[in-house]
Amino acid sequence: MPTPTTYSGLVNGIIGIINLIIPAIFGIVFVYFVWKVIDAWVINAGDEKRRAEGKQYAMIAVIVFVLMVSAWGIVAMVKSSVFGV
Repeated sequence: MPTPTTYSGLVNGIIGIINLIIPAIFGIVFVYFVWKVIDAWVINAGDEKRRAEGKQYAMIAVIVFVLMVSAWGIVAMVKSSVFGV
């Protein structure tokens, strides 16, 4: 990444990095969610305790997805209103 010479260039560079990191975090959370669902409901289907634990992980993952989408939306609003980018 070239060295920014203006404030706008710095903001665009930071936003570019954030736009790369956020989808990567979404991917990591999605893979974790899928693994926990497979672990709880496929691999340990007969263990009621593990299935209940899997339901809890699934609910937490859905909440995290909602929070991440909300945060991404807030960042986009701030970016467009404050920086005009």
